[in-house]
Amino acid sequence: MNADTEQPNRVTPEPSAPSESIPSEVIPTGPVPTDVIPTDIITDESDPDGPGSLSHVPVLADEVIAALAPAPGKVFVDGTLGGAGHTGLLLAAGATVYGIDQDPFALERARAANHAGLHVLQGNYRDMVSLLAGAGVTQVDGILLDIGVSSFQLDDTGRGFSYHTEAPLDMRMSQSGESAADVVNGYDEEDIAAIIYEYGEDRLSRRIARGIVYAREKAPIETTVQLAEIVKRAYPGFSKGIHPARRTFQALRIHVNDELGALRDGLQAAETLLAPGGRLAVISFHSLEDRIVKRFLLGSEVLTPLTKRPVIASEAEQGLNPRARSAKLRSAERVGAA
Repeated sequence: MNADTEQPNRVTPEPSAPSESIPSEVIPTGPVPTDVIPTDIITDESDPDGPGSLSHVPVLADEVIAALAPAPGKVFVDGTLGGAGHTGLLLAAGATVYGIDQDPFALERARAANHAGLHVLQGNYRDMVSLLAGAGVTQVDGILLDIGVSSFQLDDTGRGFSYHTEAPLDMRMSQSGESAADVVNGYDEEDIAAIIYEYGEDRLSRRIARGIVYAREKAPIETTVQLAEIVKRAYPGFSKGIHPARRTFQALRIHVNDELGALRDGLQAAETLLAPGGRLAVISFHSLEDRIVKRFLLGSEVLTPLTKRPVIASEAEQGLNPRARSAKLRSAERVGAA
């Protein structure tokens, strides 16, 4: 849930016994004061990242189609293909879609589905200009970016994106490069704290980093459950609601995949690829992403925002699809010569 949306009432955690595996001089014991507990951690609502809660349903589907206005003969880019939910709607409207994804498993699913009108490209959407050029395309009528981790990635118990199930601590979307395990076992305490604070916006980042470093001195942190338990100990008063590890896992995932850097590059690439009158639609799921999109659109000389405020899911959609609760859609149209 984004920090700038209306939050549920806080629930003050009750004191609990300190962990025996991390002594009090390493992780302070006792309840964490409620004024430093993020309100999207202490909550009565169910956890939107819980196992099985993210069945593949494209969020804000009607709103995305309204923003992009697909039609026969139009060409679109889905920069985050994933389960091809939004792409399926574009194809149904008669459009041609170039779907980009860095996840080899997503690409395999898309190719196996053999959708007519879908051209699958492997890579990061930040490189969409060169990827499309390789396919002979230099201009498109619309671009969709559905930012962040996909439902399939969260539900795949072997990928390490979820803190609910035992899995290797991986989190790499492309299955290459530095993993989350490399970060928690190799980075120094200060750098780990900075990652958790900057990308997870967790004000207990130093406390969590201290616990990680202490734990890894005994044995490497290799699984999601190991890390989730370490983070939980930093919240000794936590008793219910969204697991405290949510922000740490988000932070590590963003860092490992350079998600915010990719978003900035992808927005710049969209300016280059969109034909005059072309539309851009971006769905974000937390304030860090939405802030980047908002500032980029306001500062762009060639993209004009279509709405003053981000579009959010209806209460009905939020009730049916937990992932939609934090989704924000911003859209824009390209003006002037390409």
